[in-house]
Amino acid sequence: MTQEKDTSYAEEHNTSNDYKYKKDFRTALPQFLAVSAKNLLLLGYGMTLGFSTILMPAVQMPREGEILHLNKEEISWISSINLIIVPLGCALSGVVTTPIGRRRAMQLVNIPFCIAWLLFHFSTTTGHLYGALFLTGLAGGLLEAPVLTYVAEITQPHIRGALAATSSLCIILGVFTQFLLGIFLYWRTVALVNISFTVLAIIVLCFIPESPHWLVSKRRYNDARKSLQWLRGWTTPNAVEQELQDIQALFKKEKVADDSDETLSEKMSNYLKRSFYVPFFLVCFSFFVGHFSGMTTLQTYAVSIFQMLKAPIDKYYATLILGVLLILGSATCVLLVHYTGKRPLTFFSTGGAGVCCILVAAYDIYIIVCGVPSEITPETNTTSTINTTTTSATNVTSLGGQDMHNPYSWMPMTLLMLLAFISHTGLRLLPWILIGEVFSAKTRAGGAGLASAVGYIFGFLANKMYISMVDTLSIWGTYGLYGIVSFVGCFVFYFILPETEGKKLNDIESHFAGRKKLSNYVYRSQRIPTVDISRMHELKGTTNPTFEGDISKL
Repeated sequence: MTQEKDTSYAEEHNTSNDYKYKKDFRTALPQFLAVSAKNLLLLGYGMTLGFSTILMPAVQMPREGEILHLNKEEISWISSINLIIVPLGCALSGVVTTPIGRRRAMQLVNIPFCIAWLLFHFSTTTGHLYGALFLTGLAGGLLEAPVLTYVAEITQPHIRGALAATSSLCIILGVFTQFLLGIFLYWRTVALVNISFTVLAIIVLCFIPESPHWLVSKRRYNDARKSLQWLRGWTTPNAVEQELQDIQALFKKEKVADDSDETLSEKMSNYLKRSFYVPFFLVCFSFFVGHFSGMTTLQTYAVSIFQMLKAPIDKYYATLILGVLLILGSATCVLLVHYTGKRPLTFFSTGGAGVCCILVAAYDIYIIVCGVPSEITPETNTTSTINTTTTSATNVTSLGGQDMHNPYSWMPMTLLMLLAFISHTGLRLLPWILIGEVFSAKTRAGGAGLASAVGYIFGFLANKMYISMVDTLSIWGTYGLYGIVSFVGCFVFYFILPETEGKKLNDIESHFAGRKKLSNYVYRSQRIPTVDISRMHELKGTTNPTFEGDISKL
């Protein structure tokens, strides 16, 4: 058994040859175009997440002539509806979208987005806003399975990790665009602008092929062959035949002799196998560590956290810088994952996040125990009071109209900025990269939807518990706990996270099924050497007597 599971480097290297496709621009271009079309959908989804940020202040303190004016209770629902509905959409994602295909599902989920943007623009009641938020949450959940599985199923192993990482990058860019548009445009106008991206996504998705894996699962083998020809550089049928056969083998395993369709009980039994519950635990654990390492709450409560820490720059500028660092961190992951693999990036980002959180906690403890020199500046307002329990990191008191400011407040702000960048170089993107490639062919869509739902639930719990944790544990206890979670996660990842970068989906599935063990080697594609067409170097020819040496003895 041990000998069967152990895979030598040479054997794995040979099985990761990408079926001898050329490693050139022509081969990679169609995969990049297909992923880019899908990313337009995710850009629009990111816009729905960022739109609430500019909507809430606009309807809480509306400008003159605005019909809508919401109270605090109604405002709280704007930030909560998404968190409630998205996990529901994720749980249904695999079941609802699998029968119609990956591409068609990605097109159809744009329809609720379009309706939602129109509702936002023309809304006259609070119910209109809630209805729009319900639609964006439901559509955002339903898109998880087709989007995440599509990337894994159409890309070659050596570029799968980088292209999968662009998903999170585009969502962050979508959120960031709302911050920028909100500066220059009114929120109703922003809603109209956002429709254009949704319509563009529907149009562009018409020009990319369906996933060959889904086509094979429906026994549409000729369509699957054409899809692979398009995705592998508009190549010939013979060039994709071996990969097509490997995909067919994934769906023929353990089928009955007459090749009939699986019954419902047989389909459900796939979710009770090791090939499902082991990767499901891995992805869920990745979500847990990612959400409880401090970054989720920093994103949600960025403005209030920077205000509480008395950041040396304006809290809104600090939040904008935070958004830029999220984009830079995600871009770093996209650029490096192909060269370093997922394991090194995960160890670096998880360990780095733990260090940042522990240093924030240590800073808070130092302030409580030792105190810091304070700079006193005159203020006209003498009635401000600060809760010393929840803001001990920047303890500020008012004395006769003078506020004492902590000159070292730049330290925790810098650490939190560093936390944002480091965590997005690996840890925060890890589950979204893994989710499309670690599940078996028969459970990929369903597993992606369920795991995404668990991820959103963890995110909801992290945000919901944050205020209570700060009240109970103070800043040092909260970030100390986040640091411990990060370090424990880094330790556990060392033992449970295989290196999937550059590996075929067949090999990854065999690893989690227990039939084969992946090595931690990162396979990097090599260009196939150009064959010398003339082959003159292989021809020995005959000896020309004219040029024979003189062997006579004079």
